[in-house]
Amino acid sequence: MADLNQLAETIARALPGSVKSATMAFGELNVEVAAADIVKVITWLRDDPSAEFKLVIDICGVDYPQRAKRFDVVYHLLSLSKNARIRVKAQLGENETIASISSLHPSANWFEREAFDMYGIAFDGHPDMRRILTDYGFSGFPLRKDFPLTGYVEVRYDDELKRVVYQPVQLVQEFRDFDFMSPWEGAKYVIPGDEKATK
Repeated sequence: MADLNQLAETIARALPGSVKSATMAFGELNVEVAAADIVKVITWLRDDPSAEFKLVIDICGVDYPQRAKRFDVVYHLLSLSKNARIRVKAQLGENETIASISSLHPSANWFEREAFDMYGIAFDGHPDMRRILTDYGFSGFPLRKDFPLTGYVEVRYDDELKRVVYQPVQLVQEFRDFDFMSPWEGAKYVIPGDEKATK
């Protein structure tokens, strides 16, 4: 297994302008890079003999709506020859784009489409940047923190029309307060049926 602390130092030395930090956390190597240099960093991690991260395990987004650079684009890479994993992160603003790595790693194609579909993160140079998990006319990005839990559109089968219909979400009642206290924890009211137990 590769020595991840040594690899962190090697990465920081090899890519000084591109790598912001390379730290160990919870037994994993986390590398923060400049979004503009993502292709350069991923290429080095794939091709350099000290790294050889040739497999992309996942690409995902993380939403921090209170931050100026709202998104983290996170790449999980695997080196079979070194028996090591690495996490590469790049911060991205809401209206910014990041270069696609699908030309370096063809397996990144669908991961990037998923990040676009769920978060609205756009990848420059992607050969087919369109939604992959949601419907064609879907509005919004469901994994953003400001996306409503109910969504915007309801999809249901209409038995009279004999087809699927799309309509705006309509809540049939006002939001209510629910009592989630367990009756075994001592509710302050009489639960129906309990009056028999006291007699």
